[in-house]
Amino acid sequence: MSQTFWESEVEETPLQVEKPAEPEALALSADDFSALEERIRRAVELVKRERQARVEAEARAVKAEAQLNGQGPLVDKLKEEVRALRAERDHVRQRVERLLAQLDALEL
Repeated sequence: MSQTFWESEVEETPLQVEKPAEPEALALSADDFSALEERIRRAVELVKRERQARVEAEARAVKAEAQLNGQGPLVDKLKEEVRALRAERDHVRQRVERLLAQLDALEL
C-alpha cells in the first residue's frame, strides 16, 4: 500500500512526551522569610483589631437602639406638651386680639 501524506508525516515526527515539571524548591532567604513572617503578623493583628472594632460597634449599636426605644414615651409626652402649648398660645392670642379690639373701640 502506498502511504498517504498524513501517514508519512506522522512517521517522520517523533512523539514528544512532555514530562511533568518537577516542583522546584522555593528558595527563600532568611530575610525574605522574616519579611513574610512580619507581613503575616501584621495581617493577623489587623484582623484582630478589626474584629474588636466590630464587636465594639455592635455593642454601641445595641446600646443606642435600647436608648432609642426608651425615648419613645418621652417623645410622645413632649409632642403632647407641644400640642398643649400651641393650643394655649392660640387661646392667648385670641384673648389679646379681643382686648385690642375693645381698646380700639374705646378710642373712637
